[in-house]
Amino acid sequence: MIVVLLLLVLLFGALVLVRGRRLLNLLTVADAAVVLGASLYMMAYSGLPVYLTGDGSLFVDMLSAYEVAISCLVFLFAAVFARGYVESLISDGELSPGNMRMFYVSFNVLMWSVVLAFISNNLALLWIFAELTTVASAMLIVVLNAKDNITAAIKYVFITSTAMLFSFIGLIMLFALSRHDLSAATLNWDVLAAGAASLSPGLFALSFVLIFIGFAAKSGIVPFHAWLPPAHAKAPSDVSVLLSSSVVNVGIYAIIRMYAIGIHTDARGFLSALLIFFGVLTIAVASFSMVVRSNLKKLVAFSSVENMGFMVMGIGLGGPIALFWVLFHTLAHALSKALLFFSAGVIQHQYHSVKIESIYDPLRYQPLATVGLIVGGLAVLGFPSLPLFISKFFILSQLARFSVWLLALVLFALLVAAGGFGFFFIRLMARDKPVKMMRFSPGLSIRVPIVVLMIILLFMGLFIPDSLSRVLGDIVAALRWS
Repeated sequence: MIVVLLLLVLLFGALVLVRGRRLLNLLTVADAAVVLGASLYMMAYSGLPVYLTGDGSLFVDMLSAYEVAISCLVFLFAAVFARGYVESLISDGELSPGNMRMFYVSFNVLMWSVVLAFISNNLALLWIFAELTTVASAMLIVVLNAKDNITAAIKYVFITSTAMLFSFIGLIMLFALSRHDLSAATLNWDVLAAGAASLSPGLFALSFVLIFIGFAAKSGIVPFHAWLPPAHAKAPSDVSVLLSSSVVNVGIYAIIRMYAIGIHTDARGFLSALLIFFGVLTIAVASFSMVVRSNLKKLVAFSSVENMGFMVMGIGLGGPIALFWVLFHTLAHALSKALLFFSAGVIQHQYHSVKIESIYDPLRYQPLATVGLIVGGLAVLGFPSLPLFISKFFILSQLARFSVWLLALVLFALLVAAGGFGFFFIRLMARDKPVKMMRFSPGLSIRVPIVVLMIILLFMGLFIPDSLSRVLGDIVAALRWS
């Protein structure tokens, strides 16, 4: 642990002292790559969980290592993308050169806040690091020279931090409950999970509801989702990737951890119904919201809300099959959203807008980004031969066992979402304008993440590696999800 803290101090010291843009970016890329490599090594290591502190407040188990790997992979892509993208923002006057260091420092603070949230065995620490992600994300949103970004950041901080106060109260209740029902007062997840059967179901259910409110807001679950579309739309596109592919996963992760305790209490039925209700509600609201969108980034943001609802519903279904595919969905969704927002960033730079009335003939001016949008859009909709189709199919099959009527409702909502996406892209491709314009030529650092993400998504849609299946199976087994 001391070594990790020393490395963090050295990293942030270097980021503060370094002046060159390329060196700042190189440090950020190296930071993400090193942590990604460490998490992959830990997943291959058979001795998990590993406790990083003497009191057990920080640990790495298979679930936390998996979530860290997903997030750091996304951060790595975003850091590579940022090399060319930040330069284009500066050249367009959207980002002041003086704010560049703040951008990279906030970028790394956000990454480490996410990582520390995932490796927090203590739920109070998880809450603290989740709040730090809010602060770092807000800094990345306001980094652009736009007053609207300040409004979006304030809305984001107000909604999520207010909701997280409920989680704080819930954690206090859970701590008091553990002191009364268990041998020692604790918020360490492993101790609570081991003694879950001894917890009072009524009081645990109440604490779960309060904790759920805060982390549902972090994930963009309806009705706490109002911050997500404006924040994603106003943030730089590589920041939108981090919000949609990594930060929202912190909320889902906390819900999984809490439900892994609740599944072994007599409150399981209530908690399951609660999660399924909010999951289905989120899918429905987000799907219908997508129909009327004319802003590309807001359309993609609402698809994030819909997929977060899908994951919460899958968690609520409770079975090991559902959890297995929720975890797979987490990875596939993160990569799909990264592809969509990277592509949207290129489109935004080309047309200086993401509103459909300002975009015309995108295949001519930005063919790679347009193909990226099409592949990413089909992926998040669950098109066959793409990875989210597999996870949605198996989660829906589990929903069918729970309620045929809910299955019909969700299928209708997904059809509406597909219609909204399809209508948007039909209008986008049909728009033409005789006036020619200058073509923005994205650099290699912008093109590579888009191409690599498309290749990964196409590969994952056809073939799931045995190593990934093993990791997901080990997570389900370790959580005692049954």
